[in-house]
Amino acid sequence: MPFGYLATMRTKPGHRDDVVKILVSGEDGLRAAGCRLYAVGVSDDDPDLIWINEIWESEQHHAASLQLPETRAAIAQAMPMLTGDFTGQALTVVGGVL
Repeated sequence: MPFGYLATMRTKPGHRDDVVKILVSGEDGLRAAGCRLYAVGVSDDDPDLIWINEIWESEQHHAASLQLPETRAAIAQAMPMLTGDFTGQALTVVGGVL
């Protein structure tokens, strides 16, 4: 069954758009790594909050994607702009439009 992951991250004030650019820059690599859905959204009520919704072929595909050089580089680039306030929830995807 597909693996889902829902997350939020909080940026330091004024850095949300910079982090969003980093997050959406690696779409082709994620697709090749087994990602079926990677949606980045921003909150209309909170100027420093980013939402990420992911669906992967499997949990193993997700874990492997975090080891890719381009993923590690993106994380390193974004980290100084983040507060460290993260949430995350793993899910087993049981249906929907995929």
